[in-house]
Amino acid sequence: MSHKRFLGFAVAAGALALIPAFAVGPTFKADQTFKGSALTGWHTLGAATWKADKGELSGSPTQAEGGWLVFDKSLQDVGFFANFQCTGGCKTGLLLRAEKTDSGMKGVFVSLNPDDIASYAVTLDANGKELSRTKLRQSGGQVRIAPTAEAAAALAAGRGGRGGGRGPVDQFATSPGIVLPMQRPKGGINAGAWNQVEILLDANIIRAFLNDGTEAAGGVADDAAGRFGPFALYVGGTGEVRFKDVGWKDINVKDMPREQTSANFRVQRLNEHFYSFSAVTGDVNHDGVLDVIAGPYVYFGPGYTKSREVYLAETFNPSRSYASNAMVTVSSDFTGDGWVDVVNFGGGGATLYVNPKNEPRRWDSHKVVDAVATEIVVARDVDGDGKDELVYGAQGYIRYAKPDPANPTGPWVVHTISELGPWGYLHSIGVGDINGDGKMDILSTWGWWEQPKEGAASGLWKYHPEAFGRWTRSYPGAGDIVVYDVNGDGKADVVTPMQAHGVGLAWFEQKRDAAGNISFVRHWIMEDYLTKNAGNVTFTQLHATTMADVDGDGIPDLIVGKRYWSHQDDFFDPDAYGAPVIYWYKTVRNPKAPGGAEFVPELIHNRSGVGSTVTAVDLNKDGAVDITTSTDRGTFIFWGKPKAGAK
Repeated sequence: MSHKRFLGFAVAAGALALIPAFAVGPTFKADQTFKGSALTGWHTLGAATWKADKGELSGSPTQAEGGWLVFDKSLQDVGFFANFQCTGGCKTGLLLRAEKTDSGMKGVFVSLNPDDIASYAVTLDANGKELSRTKLRQSGGQVRIAPTAEAAAALAAGRGGRGGGRGPVDQFATSPGIVLPMQRPKGGINAGAWNQVEILLDANIIRAFLNDGTEAAGGVADDAAGRFGPFALYVGGTGEVRFKDVGWKDINVKDMPREQTSANFRVQRLNEHFYSFSAVTGDVNHDGVLDVIAGPYVYFGPGYTKSREVYLAETFNPSRSYASNAMVTVSSDFTGDGWVDVVNFGGGGATLYVNPKNEPRRWDSHKVVDAVATEIVVARDVDGDGKDELVYGAQGYIRYAKPDPANPTGPWVVHTISELGPWGYLHSIGVGDINGDGKMDILSTWGWWEQPKEGAASGLWKYHPEAFGRWTRSYPGAGDIVVYDVNGDGKADVVTPMQAHGVGLAWFEQKRDAAGNISFVRHWIMEDYLTKNAGNVTFTQLHATTMADVDGDGIPDLIVGKRYWSHQDDFFDPDAYGAPVIYWYKTVRNPKAPGGAEFVPELIHNRSGVGSTVTAVDLNKDGAVDITTSTDRGTFIFWGKPKAGAK
């Protein structure tokens, strides 16, 4: 595969044992890593001694004010990664953009001490002694360029301070007695122990991530603090600091490989603009041919070159906007009139667009569900009535909704199946028969809910905690959790990305004890940047998944990809500028593999990716699976080529 995401850090097995168990390593491929036993390419400054030994840099202060190990090359936008340990009362940190001044130098300093995790504008004299320190004003989050202090104040005032008096939602509130299978990473610094740090300074925003926690020490690094210069490691106080696995990158350089398409697929771009994060199919005009619906457009088969508006079309700026009214789209005959309708999710609710039955006009719309908080919604027949329901999370609960047959365009009937918990927000929904009783169960990254024997609408469903996700610097859970028998043992297994805005892909093998109790064993497909992954493939932002028998061998396969600029044009997410890939993973039943199965990846395309959903269906009825996506790169069909001997 030419589309490998690999790590430029050589880490010995013994060193890995010292890294926190939850760490996923750096989120960029380093331009350079330190592996030597000499300080070639560095120079010292100030009251400290530094040495190098087998890829490790260590420093000890000779006076309390300490000193610096300065890299000889200057950078402006930089990514830095290391594992560090500060013992015996030492203080440490990293200086960036160390610009020369008449009296010495100035730059942006990230303090990495348990009682002082913050970023500062500092000035130093010619000997490296600190002359001044000013804490940077706060900024970060989903933005690349921080506004001026005046503009930020005006914006805050216009919103009434913090959200106009509207209190924050507690996404982690949980009903009494519920024990969650995952806990938020502690983050911060473990005094005297090894700590992982990644620092990204881009444009005028600095971000730091400690031990896979959320952003820390962020701030606005305006030009006055330092524009261009080397970075430098610091040690002060008493004791010793040690750095290892040190790597850095000029993140002003974006590396996008040449466009590639699998020999087993043909790509057709239906639209090059950003209208939606979801594409679905249905025979909209009753001509016997499936059409593609994505955001405001229906693309009519079999050519898919002609389109008509569902609602007034307006493009979004992929750098600064989301597909706010079309984050997820589902299709089905929701009104019961025999014509395919669509439901769009965005803006906190669900809007039904009613098929006009070949009348040459836009579709009538009706708000049918007021509250939807998950970025993943699936349409499946949950209650066994032969019609699709909408499964989603809202207000801290897992729910499904269905039309009232007497008034399908009015408010839909909503059923709450879970207790209060974190599963009612953001990512990860799935539907499948886990226990083999013929009834659909519902899954999220936090576990699964067993449909009662009495039926779907009979009350709360039994909750089975299970960590179908991983919590590192971002929220756990990803796209559509898929359920199928991976290893052929007759039991339903679970396949899912571990994070929508991180890295990780795994399948969970179902086990049963003598009493029939169900548990799961996790098998990694793609773990992190430090591990050997299937096909040597690693990428981030696995925001959408589906399953289909791509190669026609009678066994479902996995389709998954990267959502490019998930949180816009910035470094908020890991590897935000990595190529927007889409892969299919062949399910291979292999008794010698862990769990009895393995997954073999094939790159479909590296200029499209996925949005919040991906759809796999045989559009042209040639026996091959075709794939549709709609992303901030456009709307696509990937035409599968029929396989000889397909079942």
